[in-house]
Amino acid sequence: MIKAGIIGGAGYTAGELLRLLINHPEVEVAFVHSTSNAGAPVSDVHEGLVGETDLTFASDYDLSACDVLFLCQGHGFSRKFWEENEMPAGLKVVDLAQDYRDESDGYVYGLPEVKRDAVKACTRLANPGCFATAIQLALLPLAAAGKLDGEVHVTGITGSTGAGVKPGSTTHFSWRNNNMSVYKAFEHQHLKEIKQTLSALQGGKEPEISFIPVRGDFARGIFVMADITTDMSIEEAVKLYKDFYADAAFTHVSDRPVDLKQVVNTNKCVISLEKHGNKLLILSAIDNLLKGASGQAVQNMNLMFGLPEKTGLALKPSAF
Repeated sequence: MIKAGIIGGAGYTAGELLRLLINHPEVEVAFVHSTSNAGAPVSDVHEGLVGETDLTFASDYDLSACDVLFLCQGHGFSRKFWEENEMPAGLKVVDLAQDYRDESDGYVYGLPEVKRDAVKACTRLANPGCFATAIQLALLPLAAAGKLDGEVHVTGITGSTGAGVKPGSTTHFSWRNNNMSVYKAFEHQHLKEIKQTLSALQGGKEPEISFIPVRGDFARGIFVMADITTDMSIEEAVKLYKDFYADAAFTHVSDRPVDLKQVVNTNKCVISLEKHGNKLLILSAIDNLLKGASGQAVQNMNLMFGLPEKTGLALKPSAF
């Protein structure tokens, strides 16, 4: 059994990660660390796990007691964590923050659709961001084919869980419900990792991406709408995407329009394409907490330990 440790166990991503790991046939959870909840049952915080685990939050941790460590704290925490802790030989690390997404310090950027072989061989993995995952999966085939040569317009709508478990003025129910708003227009932090991947696929040429993120009035999921100008026919575009994702475990190109409920509670990304005049519209949907965070982290862990990619990730969408 793979022994897993979790640092920062009280947030949304840690809760989803625990749900996956305690039901994973090859994993045993060694510890779940949380300073603020030390000694409390995990199910007191993650109430959906009532009856599924007797784990309690640990006040301390022994990194040598686990084979893989998941870092689920906020951005900036991971670098500080490794300044204060020594990494045991042989430990594999999956970092869900953005600290190492630039692939510094020996980390591999873990987007399996383009980095599968590198993920299999690595010991330090930087898990992609949620918007970054949805947008990259929408654009990877175009970049790989050298067809991402003009401005790309992207609008992405995210659920309130994307802002984390700590309450804020823009996550409060009475404000978020029946409401929408734009934030970080053209300046979202995930643009850096998006351009990093797409540039590498097209010989170092950085794509021009105009991205407008939107806060949605729902709890979870990301729905991305991207368009480019192209002379490709819809038949050519669909073939390009289906060929590119033919071997992808969780990314699927649908012949029908995608909607959010097809992916919520799954590790899937579902993509659909439309052609309007000279515009190609790419729709991409994921669950921000699963394919955009914890599900992808488990997918990467499976690859790192030589397990089938889908192990522990057979999840049914919340379609109704």
